[in-house]
Amino acid sequence: MRPLLPLLAVFFTVVGCAARQPIPAVSPQTQTRDAPVTARPENERPTSMTESPDVELIPLTMEPVYFELDSTTLRPEFRDALTQLADALRKRPEARVSITGHTCELGTTEYNLALGQRRASVVRDYLRRLGVESSRLSTLSYGEERPLSATALEKNRRAEVQWLH
Repeated sequence: MRPLLPLLAVFFTVVGCAARQPIPAVSPQTQTRDAPVTARPENERPTSMTESPDVELIPLTMEPVYFELDSTTLRPEFRDALTQLADALRKRPEARVSITGHTCELGTTEYNLALGQRRASVVRDYLRRLGVESSRLSTLSYGEERPLSATALEKNRRAEVQWLH
């Protein structure tokens, strides 16, 4: 048995080294965190040859829409971003978004879930008034369950918009 140990050690070393995959090189493009929000993923192509170049400039992410304490009033500083989102959605009729509502930890769980739902609905309704079909907009409330900050409670009073593929 002893003479087999060095042979097994060499065997497993050779087999283990042969099974390793080379680590792919990271391109400088993927290293930057400052990529424009209007960048198109590489695997996504225009749906037709006549599609205008503006259709490619659809935002992939959007900053959260923040609300005041115990409020569902859409603040004026977020209307431009939502208007741009609505324009992007109108240019891409197959695109859908999910809107999630969030609250800070103040209040009961039930109250915060309802408040989060109202916040998500306010954003959805604003997009609907801008011409986006309601069938392309889904809402969900997380209430206080997904905070962004434990100390800055105002960061938790938000609605987030995410593209669905």
